[in-house]
Amino acid sequence: MESNCIQFLQDKTILVTGVPGFLAKVFVEKILRIQPKVKKLFLLLRAADNESAMQRFHSEVLEKDLFRVLKNALGDENLKAFVTEKVVPIPGDISVDNLGVKGSDLLQHMWNEIDIIVNVAATTNFDERYDVGLSVNTFGPLNVLNFAKKCVKGQLLLHVSTAYVCGEKSGLLQEKTFHMGETLNGHRKLVIETEMELMKQKLRELQKQNCSEEEISQSMKDLGMSRAKLHGWPNTYVFTKSMGEMLLGNYRENLPIVIIRPTMITSTFSEPFPGWIEGLRTIDSVIVAYGKGRLKCFLADPNSVLDLIPVDMVANAMVTAAAIHAGKLGSQTVYHVGSSCKNPITFEQIHDLAARYFTKNPLVGRDGSPILVSKGTILSTMAQFSFYMTIRYKLPLQMLRLIYVIYPWWDGNKYKDIDRKIKLAMRLVDLYRPYVLFKGIFDDTNTEKLRLKRKEINKEMYGLFEFDPKSIDWDDYMMTIHIPGLITYVLKK
Repeated sequence: MESNCIQFLQDKTILVTGVPGFLAKVFVEKILRIQPKVKKLFLLLRAADNESAMQRFHSEVLEKDLFRVLKNALGDENLKAFVTEKVVPIPGDISVDNLGVKGSDLLQHMWNEIDIIVNVAATTNFDERYDVGLSVNTFGPLNVLNFAKKCVKGQLLLHVSTAYVCGEKSGLLQEKTFHMGETLNGHRKLVIETEMELMKQKLRELQKQNCSEEEISQSMKDLGMSRAKLHGWPNTYVFTKSMGEMLLGNYRENLPIVIIRPTMITSTFSEPFPGWIEGLRTIDSVIVAYGKGRLKCFLADPNSVLDLIPVDMVANAMVTAAAIHAGKLGSQTVYHVGSSCKNPITFEQIHDLAARYFTKNPLVGRDGSPILVSKGTILSTMAQFSFYMTIRYKLPLQMLRLIYVIYPWWDGNKYKDIDRKIKLAMRLVDLYRPYVLFKGIFDDTNTEKLRLKRKEINKEMYGLFEFDPKSIDWDDYMMTIHIPGLITYVLKK
């Protein structure tokens, strides 16, 4: 074990996939900022060629505000020279052999030099096309594993999954690995190769029928959701991520593997500065819609714990886990990185904090006047939500439909538009229902041991690698960091 995380990173060559995703960016920035003596960062991006990969790295990673602390410390010219020396953007794709890396010389160089492999690449759409979900979330990790096995100096594969591979289980959820073929409902055995063949067969059938791209896409989404629910998972995302974990566990051989399972990732807590965010996470869409006065009711259990964790804490846990597990042959460890066990916050608390924030700091409408927010209606069961939707929207919609039938010359666009919006709302509610009514608490026994090791190995510098949720004051974080950062991001779009 290295004396501390900063020393561990010195002279290391690290491959990171999933760049320029939110978490991967924060992870890369952290390494470059705290350890200028890192040897090399190979960053895998989807791109046509080396030039496109470099352009994408600059526009979607380095030029982001996230890197302003590093830029201020080094200056533009020094930063450019530093990045040129340390960072190698690589065009590639984890869904294909050798990660889509072109050129035998480059491949051999990477296999000879890489010490640590960090897989953050994933598709996070809940209702992703089944073919896409399988190729990226399930077989992508296997491709990364096979690549890692060819790395002569490979010490560790760190794979980022999600805590919600547990599905809709309740109670205390353990940090345990999946067995190959395990299902959440125990009704039948899961055979991953069969899932792949079913997907391919369905795709062939659709192509033979000359279906449009839109029809094929929808059918693939439907297939993913139906297969997920058949085996006990609520959606394609967590189902395909679970199968990816199974493949890693089954084929890992002696390569040390760490699986990081974050919960709902939110804006930075402190590093490189508080409140940086990119993209709207699960709860963020709700907060923004509420602030804009568009959310009059919402399906949620007020007492349900929403497991939030700032993104920089996840990155800190990743670095710490890598430092502790690198070189420990044959080990496989799962870490829940979240807050529900040590410092829970409920939906009702978040609702109250959002109401307080937007009452004090109202957003401005198109007419220039402040948007007034009300507490709104929280419906705690699907039955209550369906009843509300029927009374509030579906019955008036039926009246519009009747008018459309009686007076066919009447412009029915209003009816069609409302009908489309209601169907979209119901689909989104169905997708998010497992999380807003979630009854589980994520055990973090392994992560607590990791936190203790962090203090032990980093000594005076352990504050640089904070990922203890007990250090979060939720009132302060939501009111002065997260919601302001979220609004800043939304207004810049």
